[in-house]
Amino acid sequence: MSKVALVTGGSRGIGAAISVALKDAGYKVAANFAGNDEAAAAFTKETGIPTYKWSVADYDACAEGIKKVEADLGPVEVLVNNAGITRDAMFHKMTPQQWKEVIDTNLSGVFNMTHPIWSGMRDRKFGRVINISSINGQKGQAGQSNYSAAKAGDLGITKALAQEGARAGITVNAICPGYIGTEMVRAIDEKVLNERIIPQIPVGRLGEPDEIARCVVFLASDDAGFITGSTISANGGQFFV
Repeated sequence: MSKVALVTGGSRGIGAAISVALKDAGYKVAANFAGNDEAAAAFTKETGIPTYKWSVADYDACAEGIKKVEADLGPVEVLVNNAGITRDAMFHKMTPQQWKEVIDTNLSGVFNMTHPIWSGMRDRKFGRVINISSINGQKGQAGQSNYSAAKAGDLGITKALAQEGARAGITVNAICPGYIGTEMVRAIDEKVLNERIIPQIPVGRLGEPDEIARCVVFLASDDAGFITGSTISANGGQFFV
């Protein structure tokens, strides 16, 4: 029987690539999304992957959404915490709301999604939790103190949960993408992209969403059963830990 995988933010960008790659690898996939109904409907029509709408910033909505997914597809055995937002501003101009929105989605969202699923994984003695952090959670980034803090926190919960889940057959790992050629990144002014961003990347190009997706497929697989608490830095050599 195919394992069930749930991908948050799974209908666009990196999340869409992850959802498709997991489906192609034989998983039954559910893709969560928060706001773009049209994009989600188009994604389902194109891929056949069902989409489910809720905000990962809302614990009760997560619990209810997970119940719906499990009623439709079965127990979630692979969870990919990919959903994330940005509210960029230099710290002296950042508002409490900009801070809170990013922390609630990018950090608390990992708790809100993982907590309702964790007990079932423990009972079944199997689980894969894969948290999509960021290079900026590793090195920091001016104008992103909220985002950097949340993504660094994702690495902390990854390491803590890896220790708790190990004896129960649950692995917990993180991936830190660098600059990936999503619609959002490619919308950056071409001059800025070519003169300021790409020259920082030793391999000389943006990453592709599929390259992150392949990391997820590996970490979700039985082949990765001895890997937990780890971080894959998929950034083209831009930053080393």
